[in-house]
Amino acid sequence: MTITETRPAGSKGPAGPQRTKKHHRYGERPGIAYLFLSPWVAGALLLTLGPMLASLYLSFTDYDLFTSPEWVGLDNYKRMFTEDPRFWSSVWVTTKYVLISVPLKLTAALAVALLLNRGGRMQGFYRSAFYAPSLLGASVAVALVWRVVFDNGGPIDRALNTVGLTTGGWTSNPTYALYSIVLLAVWQFGAPMVIFLAGLKQIPPELYDAAAIDGAGWWQSFRSITIPMLSPVILFNLVLETIHAFQAFTPAFIVSGGRGGPSDSTLFYTLYLYQRGFTDFRMGYASAMAWMLLIVIAAVTALLFRTSRSWVFYAGGDK
Repeated sequence: MTITETRPAGSKGPAGPQRTKKHHRYGERPGIAYLFLSPWVAGALLLTLGPMLASLYLSFTDYDLFTSPEWVGLDNYKRMFTEDPRFWSSVWVTTKYVLISVPLKLTAALAVALLLNRGGRMQGFYRSAFYAPSLLGASVAVALVWRVVFDNGGPIDRALNTVGLTTGGWTSNPTYALYSIVLLAVWQFGAPMVIFLAGLKQIPPELYDAAAIDGAGWWQSFRSITIPMLSPVILFNLVLETIHAFQAFTPAFIVSGGRGGPSDSTLFYTLYLYQRGFTDFRMGYASAMAWMLLIVIAAVTALLFRTSRSWVFYAGGDK
């Protein structure tokens, strides 16, 4: 038995047996792609979309976990706005928390990023040290330590007493309780700091050199070069931190012992939602509150993107 050897016209290589190779394109086998996507699709349907649709239905019912849901229409939403003063207290506390903590956290993150961007010795150590608190996240352990530090007789209270300032403990004082949680959020500025630092590395140094030749000082360069070139990163961090602030729960729960006190000064919206759902067992009302929070977050996010047209600068394009 012989194998016929052929040589293509113009070929300089040795003759060999002709073989036909079959190539598969990705589009010809879509079943493989669907197979790999199926775990995510199943998880999204069973753990995200399904519970969301169920909570949407429950938001229009009176449901207490022990009896079948009873359809009440928009009564839960009406009760929130007209018959529940604690709902408005939680809205006010959360609004103050967002408006105070987010700007302070981003300012601290940007300030430290500017310092680290200058270079120098032990940069890796300093970056890791400043980022370390963010690795802890909004954990129960951190919130417990924070409560001890700011409680009556804690280190902060004793330090203030030495200079004649008596607060009786921040977590026990309605005036200062919320600010202790704000400080916890600001202390964990590592994540936006890293993002700011990455954005600063992308700014061409030639811009600063040209500004220095024109006689611009540090503040002029910061205002005219750093902020405009960093504005997309600022928008990104602003959106993320605003969403996180609206969703804050663990620090308020631990610091206040789950009550939102003293005098509802730490009654975050999410904490009050938890109380109505898992303490009072008003799951229908809690579901309505959850969907109202989703609507508010979506509206605030859309507003941020809408207003960004006037202050965010994209290199190589318009605002």
